[in-house]
Amino acid sequence: MRKWFLWGALSVLCALSGCGEKNAGRIDPADTRTAGWDHYGGDEGGGRFSPLTQINTGNVGSLKVAWTYHSGDLDPAKLPSPFNLPAFEATPILAGETLYLCSPMNKIIALNARSGEERWHFEAKPDTRDTYLVTCRGVSYYRDAQAVAGSACAERIFSGTMDGRLLALDAATGKRCENFGERGEIDLKRDVGTVRQGEYVVTSPPLIVDDKVITGALVVDNARADVASGVVRAFDARSGELRWAWDPVPPGWPKARAYQAGSPNAWAPLSVDSQRKLVFIPTGNPANDLYSGKRAGLDFYGSSVVALNTDTGAVAWSFQTVHHDIWDYDVGSQPVLFDFPGPDGPVPALAQATKQGFIFVLNRETGKPLLPVAERPVPRGGVSPQFVSPTQPYPVVTEPLVPERLTEDDMWGFTPLDRWDCVRQFRAMHNAGRFTPPETQPTLQYPGNNGGPSWGSVSFDPISKLLVVNAARVPAVVQLLPREQADAQRVHDKMDGTPYGAVRKPMLSFLGAPCNRPPWGVLAAYDMTTGKRAWEIPLGSTRDLAPWPLWFDIGVPSQGGSIVTAGGLTFIGASTDGYIRAFETRTGKLLWQDHMPAGGQATPMTYRLPDGKQFVVISAGGHKYLRTHMGDSVIAYALPQ
Repeated sequence: MRKWFLWGALSVLCALSGCGEKNAGRIDPADTRTAGWDHYGGDEGGGRFSPLTQINTGNVGSLKVAWTYHSGDLDPAKLPSPFNLPAFEATPILAGETLYLCSPMNKIIALNARSGEERWHFEAKPDTRDTYLVTCRGVSYYRDAQAVAGSACAERIFSGTMDGRLLALDAATGKRCENFGERGEIDLKRDVGTVRQGEYVVTSPPLIVDDKVITGALVVDNARADVASGVVRAFDARSGELRWAWDPVPPGWPKARAYQAGSPNAWAPLSVDSQRKLVFIPTGNPANDLYSGKRAGLDFYGSSVVALNTDTGAVAWSFQTVHHDIWDYDVGSQPVLFDFPGPDGPVPALAQATKQGFIFVLNRETGKPLLPVAERPVPRGGVSPQFVSPTQPYPVVTEPLVPERLTEDDMWGFTPLDRWDCVRQFRAMHNAGRFTPPETQPTLQYPGNNGGPSWGSVSFDPISKLLVVNAARVPAVVQLLPREQADAQRVHDKMDGTPYGAVRKPMLSFLGAPCNRPPWGVLAAYDMTTGKRAWEIPLGSTRDLAPWPLWFDIGVPSQGGSIVTAGGLTFIGASTDGYIRAFETRTGKLLWQDHMPAGGQATPMTYRLPDGKQFVVISAGGHKYLRTHMGDSVIAYALPQ
């Protein structure tokens, strides 16, 4: 009895004095491992894994802000209009002892990786008029093996811009590489067809492989039938000369002098297996996204992951995630490369997350599914003469992150009044499940085109064999309007050149909350030894969305992705409540969180320099369409000395 009392007293004293916290924050002096973050996704395959262990499950609770940098993007003098509020989605990369990143307004920035102090910046000054989302997700680093070390542009930073340019800058000074393209830039809008203001932008970092810079571009959705081509091009990293171009048209398509208008684009980050000379392209929809009556066969490579030869641009294989996509379920997530634990040993694999909440696991050499995929019947209907595929591919083993359909019982509200508002909306909509074709009456789309996993992609832990992914579960309302009605209402989704325009919006109650029962956002892990889900938890709270005391940990929408570390941790911001969090990767248990000054709609990264601390860095600048707090911060966390 006395012994138990003594232990209890010691525990209380320890808690009061903070000895447990100090012990948790201790850095193991024997841990000398260092690692960087060379690419947007951590490595060329986008795995988002770090071998660092200085920050681990035992001490992560002691993380503190080490330094903060402000980009200055919210200076009113730099904002072209309130409509063009930026979304800070950038993930920095590390080269040497310098961090490189881009701000939404294409300010290319180099920071001291130890202190966060600015080394240089370059302002691309893009024309962002009529651009619906102003953002830049990252830059890329290139070392010219033929150049004299220390010479001008021997090391380069490549970045796309919001007005369709590709820039090459000296990594040491931020000055233009004058021998690349025309004075350090290439106008990507050339030869892609007619480009109207704001229709052709580059939001994802270019990919570097074998002295080539490979990039696609975002071609605006639902603008018109003859919108710019979605061509993917490879340029010489030294001179900027075109090495190859892949226009996503079907095999046997008549050759033309120009790239095909309206072909599927590739706006999301690319991945590469440099050993196998394969670059993996996630593709969007051909024009127009919600009406396919005039595509004339351009769906062949739409909403797919396509493997190209890095030397020639020739197609090695393709896998379509949505047949004849009329839901804007384009592949917006970076393909993630990993070794699949097969019965006869590791198999080179690729995991592709999709907006409809699916995870496809493919052999990256052949494109064949490593986990079974079945063609299942889906709803028919829609507007004539639009074709609707009778079946769609479904993963058989990896359970979807979003339920198949909503019912009236799924309608939800904080009060009976806002729930009734959602029920009223639900009863007026056409709803036949995940692949309900858009109609001229309001149609329920679940998940919406921003649902499921998006550009944040997934992360893979090679130690636990867990694939970690966050996904949004927010329904949307889609309605096709006959041409005359759409023109009279001046709808945003004009779809010029087709018989219809479109109206799209999230399905919200009059209080502004999603109409479906929470969670509206989840974080989940799949065991890649079985393909089964290991755990799933709600991600995020209603903080920053509702007044106190209505702060509930019910799971909220997110934009951004996760990273995993050998310290047993999963780090993620992304949620609309402005937190960055650390979870135990094995179980999904929350171990640490910090409320940031602005929304963290970006994917974090981590690194450790020789004889230094491990840092976890995230951009916290908010997101216009998620209505999170706006800011311009880059925040680094580390353990106390």
